[in-house]
Amino acid sequence: MNVLRRTLLVAQRNLRSRKLSSSLNVSPSIKVEGLTLPLFKLQPSDPEYIQAVPWFPRTRSDLDMLGSKSLEFGAELEADHPGFLDAEYRARRKMIVQQGQAYRYGTGEPVPDVEYTAEENGTWELAYGNLKKAADKHAVSQFNEILEDMEIHCGYGDGKIPQLQDISAFLMSRTGFTLRPVTGLLTPRDFLNGLAMKTFFSTQYIRHHSRPFYTPEPDVIHELVGHAPMLADPDFAELSHEVGLASLGATDEQIEWLATAYWFSVEFGLCKENGAIKGYGAGVLSSVDEMLHACEEEGRQTPNPEYRTWDPKAAAVQPYPITTVQPVYYVAESLADAKERMRDFARGLDRSFSATYDHHAHKVVTSRAVARLPAEE
Repeated sequence: MNVLRRTLLVAQRNLRSRKLSSSLNVSPSIKVEGLTLPLFKLQPSDPEYIQAVPWFPRTRSDLDMLGSKSLEFGAELEADHPGFLDAEYRARRKMIVQQGQAYRYGTGEPVPDVEYTAEENGTWELAYGNLKKAADKHAVSQFNEILEDMEIHCGYGDGKIPQLQDISAFLMSRTGFTLRPVTGLLTPRDFLNGLAMKTFFSTQYIRHHSRPFYTPEPDVIHELVGHAPMLADPDFAELSHEVGLASLGATDEQIEWLATAYWFSVEFGLCKENGAIKGYGAGVLSSVDEMLHACEEEGRQTPNPEYRTWDPKAAAVQPYPITTVQPVYYVAESLADAKERMRDFARGLDRSFSATYDHHAHKVVTSRAVARLPAEE
């Protein structure tokens, strides 16, 4: 049961047990974030109305509450994970996860470096070389141009795994985005909420060396090759930011829509470029198999995918697989087109308030007073 439902059920029980005098003008209420909120009488159009919404981060310190939470993976592995029986690999992941848990983004301190082993750097070098070669042909031009800059400024091309702090500084100078370590998979709500503050939650551990071209979960290759370069592009960064802002205080249904639209764009989005279809989503750019399946016109070894015009509203309810290449892709006319359509979709959701991000104060500002319900543990 989610926090919103639980809080309202408690309030309803309190109402049933409360005897109100008909001679008193009293509105039953609940307390949330130190505020007393009326349960009825006031309407959203009333100036005094304060809406109770699912918890969301307002400050960088709030993001630390999210960074240490994860649904799965992280230090724990499923039995079918390539590294499940490798005690040394599991110990390394645990150490890296613990270092990420100790980091406090709210202090403004730089992200600590991870001292990667020769084996881990070798896995990165193998995967990076293959992905870069495929991206030369199948990625949008913005990706390839930015990747060259990141080889110069972030150490992408020297055979070692780049460090989050170097990449974060690079992104900040380009689009204002930063990277924050995360212990594993977050809930869609928590992950999208971070984007509202131009923060991308990134893992720091790497896939098992026995499968350098495969991972069952997001790892540092997926994050730093698939996501990070595109976050340096203004259109892509704004697309991501719009999804994040729309997720703040959103209903569970709206979160599902936003997360699915995110899947078909930020993860597996394609767009047209010089008459060809190119990849801009991280799930495409971090997998040679996915790039060939999505963008190769001839010699494809997989069933032909279906291409649809980019429509976030339609994409938001489209089912998708998570363990195979995608059977359906949405194709935008350009990255600017992808951004504009996502922005229109996100801002068109039925919400009683809007949110912006104050880059100087590093905090979320809402268009009207809202009270955040207690955060889920």
